[in-house]
Amino acid sequence: MNYFLFAICVGFATYLQGLTGFAFALVLLTLSSLLQLASVGDAANAATVLGLLNAIVYLRAHPLTPQWRVVLPALPGGLVGVGFGVLLLGWLSSNAVQLLGLMLGATIIACAALLLVQQRTRASMSMPLSYGVAGALSGLLGGLFSAAGPPLVFHMYRQPLPQEAIRQCLFVAVAVNSLVRLILVLAVGRFSREALLLSLCAVPIVYGVSRVQRRFPLRVGSIQIRRFVALLLMLAGAVLLVHGAR
Repeated sequence: MNYFLFAICVGFATYLQGLTGFAFALVLLTLSSLLQLASVGDAANAATVLGLLNAIVYLRAHPLTPQWRVVLPALPGGLVGVGFGVLLLGWLSSNAVQLLGLMLGATIIACAALLLVQQRTRASMSMPLSYGVAGALSGLLGGLFSAAGPPLVFHMYRQPLPQEAIRQCLFVAVAVNSLVRLILVLAVGRFSREALLLSLCAVPIVYGVSRVQRRFPLRVGSIQIRRFVALLLMLAGAVLLVHGAR
């Protein structure tokens, strides 16, 4: 039953990812933790595999034309952040499981609040260093919870770029972080059999939902979608905090 419920959560997270270009791992980890379907580490590892697959499916169906001047400055800091986040997750999983749960809840609320902030589009592009900082913060969250989106999302949506270009930049950055994270957790032996089974049972869901969504796109404004996702995450994060504090 856990695998069936996990697959349903994956389908929901995949649909939101297709609408926004982010939120897959945050939504999946939130639902998985609330329903107690898997440990944070196993759910994060499964989210890494599935998020990478989701990005590949999306990018295969859309011409790859990201703004490389925006993506490339964000990648080095992201890779460093991913490495540190994976190490921190390993230590917390072994020594402070309750603290890890509280950190997940607090991270979800903080990310949700960040997404709710009204963002004004800048008149000109930000300096390259700012993308590096946003990339490093995203990488840290990616290493910890495979949730590399929010800091970079917040920064990217302030740039004077078309929304499709922003979405593609986010997909590329998250895919690179996910690939590096997967290599690291495999190298240090932290990818369990349970994470593998969760990933395998959900692969057809990611592919199927992505295909259906591409064929029958939902015409909803990105601002409305972002607010819905943020409110959902904020509520779920509060529940996780209350549960973890008991």
